[in-house]
Amino acid sequence: MKKCMVTILTGALLLVLAACGQSVVAGGYDSISIGALQSGDHLSLDEARRGFISGMADEGWVVGENLNFSYFSAQGDMSVASAMAQQIVDNEPDLILGIATSTSQFLARTTETIPIVITAVTDPLRAYLVEDLVRPGRNVTGTSDMSPVAQQFELLAEIFPNAESVGIIFNVGEINSQVLAEKAIEKARELGLRYETVSVASTADVAQATEHIARLVDVIYTPTCNTVASAIAVVAAIADEHNVPIIGGNENHVRNGALATLGVNYYRLGRQASAMAAQILRGEAVPAEMPIQWQEDYNLVINVDAAARLGVTVPESVLAEAILFEEQ
Repeated sequence: MKKCMVTILTGALLLVLAACGQSVVAGGYDSISIGALQSGDHLSLDEARRGFISGMADEGWVVGENLNFSYFSAQGDMSVASAMAQQIVDNEPDLILGIATSTSQFLARTTETIPIVITAVTDPLRAYLVEDLVRPGRNVTGTSDMSPVAQQFELLAEIFPNAESVGIIFNVGEINSQVLAEKAIEKARELGLRYETVSVASTADVAQATEHIARLVDVIYTPTCNTVASAIAVVAAIADEHNVPIIGGNENHVRNGALATLGVNYYRLGRQASAMAAQILRGEAVPAEMPIQWQEDYNLVINVDAAARLGVTVPESVLAEAILFEEQ
């Protein structure tokens, strides 16, 4: 196979190539190449990628030694993502890493033969990436970042027992975001909460959407939507102005100003995906027969600075189990 290192900067097809050989390192593993396509740069997806690289090192493949890791970021431009997916496949890597739903879909459409490991994909089945979650049936497998939405809303109810309404900001164009919004609406109804939804098509829409919904609700819920995640600091700043707390879809929302979450840790999710990739590369398994994996436990995280700004008293029962985050 043709093996090369490719660096893509700011979504442009600027390639820096480094020749790669078939050397054998001390650990006994031949050099391999992995092409990675990420939908855009925000903290959650970046952490999934870093976790994957860290996990691959633990598995015996180290970037710059016996792992040529070619990273492409579409910077949110899906027309660019399509071209990048083709570029990755044309480079004939040993394995491809798809980070986020949309980019994984482009990769799956581009090759049916090169193994693809996905991560940070909420619902691989509904995104038509696999035929079955237990037995994918094709060249795609990996880790899902499906959030525990029901538990997140129970956390909302525990912190805000008198809340009557919740606002949900999401991108209806992202299948992952749509799935989570549906789950959020279902749980809001179950808890007797009035809900308001607002959809954003791009990060440029986020500020106006937040301004609108913050005037209507007691609490805002931000699912693990890539569009919203890319502008979560904007959501938090505007929500603060209206004194409306945010229950976030994952830890990185809390790090960027949300009040609380019970959510996925993307670094660990990436490492989980690397263990699956290693099995494939060693010939121990094939994607078609490897079940999709999820995180088995979630972190309860409270932003104590957000609580202070908003005048929120978090119940001791929640604090006792939480990781307390302080903004820098």
